[in-house]
Amino acid sequence: MRLHRLDITAFGPFGASQSVDFDDLSAAGLFLLHGPTGAGKTSVLDAVCYALYGSVPGARQGSGQGMTLRSDHAAPGTRTEVRLELTVAGRRLEITRQPPRERLKLRGKGTTVDKAQTWLREYDPTTRAWKDLSRSHQEIGEEITQLLGMSREQFCQVVLLPQGDFARFLRADAEARGKLLGRLFDTRRFAEVEKRLAERRRATEAQVREGDAALLADAHRMQQAAGDAMELPELAPGEPGLAEAVLEAAAVARATARELLTIADRRLTAAESARAATGRELAEARELDRLQRRFAEARERAARLAERSDAHRAAQERMERARKAEAVAPALELRDVADSEHRRAAAAEARARALLPQALADAGAAPLAAAARRAAEELGGLESARRAERRLAALVEERAGLDRQERADEEVRQEAETWLADWETVRTGLQSRVDSAQEAATRAEQLAVQRDPARRRLTAARQRDRLTDDTEAARQRALAAAEDAVEARAHWLDLKEQRLHGIAAELAANLTDGTPCAVCGATQHPAPARKTAGHVDREAEERALTAYQTADELRAQAERHLGTVREALAAATAEAGDTPTARLAEEAEELEGAYTRARATASGLHAAQEELRRAEGEREQRVAAQQQAAVRSASRVAGRDRLEREQAALEEELTRARGAAESVTARAAQLERRAALLTDAADTARAAEDTAQRLKDADARLSDAAFRAGFDTPADAAAALLDDTAHRELQRRLDAWQTEDAAVRAVLAEADTADAARRPPADLTTAEQAAADADRRLREASSARDAADRCRAELDRLSAHAATSVRRLAPLREEYTRVARLASLAAGTSADNERRMRLESYVLAARLEQVAAAATARLLRMSSGRYTLVHSDDRSGRGRSGLGLHVVDAWTGRERDTATLSGGETFFASLALALGLADVVTDEAGGVRLDTLFIDEGFGSLDDQTLDEVLDVLDALRERDRSVGIVSHVPDLRRRIHAQLEVVKGRSGSVLRQRGAG
Repeated sequence: MRLHRLDITAFGPFGASQSVDFDDLSAAGLFLLHGPTGAGKTSVLDAVCYALYGSVPGARQGSGQGMTLRSDHAAPGTRTEVRLELTVAGRRLEITRQPPRERLKLRGKGTTVDKAQTWLREYDPTTRAWKDLSRSHQEIGEEITQLLGMSREQFCQVVLLPQGDFARFLRADAEARGKLLGRLFDTRRFAEVEKRLAERRRATEAQVREGDAALLADAHRMQQAAGDAMELPELAPGEPGLAEAVLEAAAVARATARELLTIADRRLTAAESARAATGRELAEARELDRLQRRFAEARERAARLAERSDAHRAAQERMERARKAEAVAPALELRDVADSEHRRAAAAEARARALLPQALADAGAAPLAAAARRAAEELGGLESARRAERRLAALVEERAGLDRQERADEEVRQEAETWLADWETVRTGLQSRVDSAQEAATRAEQLAVQRDPARRRLTAARQRDRLTDDTEAARQRALAAAEDAVEARAHWLDLKEQRLHGIAAELAANLTDGTPCAVCGATQHPAPARKTAGHVDREAEERALTAYQTADELRAQAERHLGTVREALAAATAEAGDTPTARLAEEAEELEGAYTRARATASGLHAAQEELRRAEGEREQRVAAQQQAAVRSASRVAGRDRLEREQAALEEELTRARGAAESVTARAAQLERRAALLTDAADTARAAEDTAQRLKDADARLSDAAFRAGFDTPADAAAALLDDTAHRELQRRLDAWQTEDAAVRAVLAEADTADAARRPPADLTTAEQAAADADRRLREASSARDAADRCRAELDRLSAHAATSVRRLAPLREEYTRVARLASLAAGTSADNERRMRLESYVLAARLEQVAAAATARLLRMSSGRYTLVHSDDRSGRGRSGLGLHVVDAWTGRERDTATLSGGETFFASLALALGLADVVTDEAGGVRLDTLFIDEGFGSLDDQTLDEVLDVLDALRERDRSVGIVSHVPDLRRRIHAQLEVVKGRSGSVLRQRGAG
């Protein structure tokens, strides 16, 4: 890295614009940055750091996101800006940064904050012009960090060697020295390894304890199942030997459970035999008891049958009389039917005679029939009068129809006159509707032409809004992809560097005795390099390279997608313009509403035209109806006169025909009713005479049938009859008595029943009690056997589960032992770690050895060969070792602490340490060349000879084409170093004065 030019505006103590030409200052190799205290020497270095990283070292950054960097001497309208031109990794870049600032609002009162701005440009030697690379803070920061290979903290320690920091580092204790080295060499991954190992140890320990707890839970369940036959081991989860003790106790419990199961099986067999014997005895007692009770019940039933023998004989006699009476039943039914018919006929005759006049109430059937014929003949003579009466009713109805037609025609004429009076108004309104609809149709056609452009603009505006969000999302994805690519590249370079460091072991893996070495050509290989833990081979490097290439391809795809989205956004913006989407939507909605209303109005054109045509047709119809009504009214006058003459003749004829009745119809109704009554009375009189004769014949036949059946009177025969229900009940009683008698006789005749009756009574209670006791003993034995079997099965299941858990936990126990050993070793607490050195301290100790070796090369020249810096890993007191730093005095040959050095010796030792650290960090960062270095203060503590030796060492840096800037206010340096950059302070701010080597 080489600085070319620095431009500062309103930064720190510099109120105006200042420029530094580093190319001119670096021509002599050494240049001096001097000025009075507080003038702003360190601010020049802060500006370089701010240009590269966007922040300044340490506490000088302040708060407010860099707003404190603005000069208090700057004019209100001047924007703070730092521009740095440099060459790094073969590329000439220009970085411009403007920190945020607070200013007055352009409108209104109060203040507002302008955001920070950053620009990155690169010089193209082909076109001899600068080209823009980025304006993103994050992208520029990542690009600069990747090119330099250092963080801000590393840059400030390596390039801007700070005043006093390395003197403190030289005298610091191991803890403070470890913090600084940890920041420079970024050993957080080793600390993370320690943390991960500790977490892994705690996790595996928790898993082992959890597994032991589950194992103990199984042991407790086995103890509950086995009862007192199992004793638990007195061990806690995680203690050694727990699994073996649990499995041993489980084996003892299983053996005991099997013995108990064998005993329970034997007891169950004995109980089953006893239960079978008592069961047979109980069955025999129950059978004897059943036969004895059967014989006793049969004797009792026979006694009850003997008691009911008289009633049985009476029922038999009653059944015999009923069978004889069944022969008389048909005659009885015929007599009852004849009696019922005669009673109904006599009642009908009485009702018919009651309706007749008193003169005919006692007449016989023949006189009544003659009177009915005379009434029918008189009724036939009224038929002509009936026709005349019907014609008169028709004439009245016809005349009423003429009156209705006259009223209807009058209504038609009045309605037509009323409607025609408003015709002009109706026609004018309908014509206006037709004209309005035609105008709306024309307006709808005009609006239809404007709809499509408005819709396209609205669609483009919505697409513009959506693409705006998509652009931001695509930009974030592209930025994330770029970050992933940077991380993948850094990981690849890290693995590549690790492989290069271990390439000797990789080459040595293929060496065989007698075969020349590919590097030195030797055929003897006495001490080939060995692969260390974590060795990186070609495959790991190639995988990392593939991952980086994949991430870079994803980054390119994300950038291409971002470009595509931006192009689509530009096209949508060109179509929609800057008008807000809501405004375009309102305009489109208004246009659509106007178009819809115009279409709705225009859609009524055909209906309005049709309604106008219908109205004109209706007008013609009403005029014609008015004329036709007048013609019909004139024709009805002659018809009304004819009807009046015919009505008068018919009324005269009807007056003669109806006599005293109200009408001919009423007279005919009187005659019809009289003829019907007389006819009904004659018929009922003849029917009563016929039924009386049939009843007399039925009585004679019934008396004869009762005598032949053996009954004295028909009443005796009727009394002996049984209905179906009584007959079935009597027959059931007779059949039940016979069935019961046969059953009793059969039981009393059984030989085994009679034999059982002669034996002593059965002792059923004793037999049942013996069987119940045997059942109880069998259930108890069966329950005991089932319990023993369940205990054995449960112990087998739990033992198998415990054995499986022990086998499953075995790898975890081994892993826990291994992880715990590694964690203790990495944390420095293991007995194997003799110096109690943590892993991170071990790595930092290796780095410190490299720094001490690099610093010694310059310290020997600065001290005229007297002092050498060495690394010490001795323990101090009870603390841990690894980061000690001692100085070896060649004059005395003794090694002593760096705190014993004088002030001047401390300065050049610190300077040598800083330069050595810069070399090591540079190599660690990937070998980035640092062509410009700054050393801040400390030269005032040196004598002239030592100062010359120190300057010679610094001047020797030019051999590697480096330039070194010394920041100091020592007057003697202004005489020794010709290239100078002077900082002059004043009341209006500091200014820079530059003087080259010439």
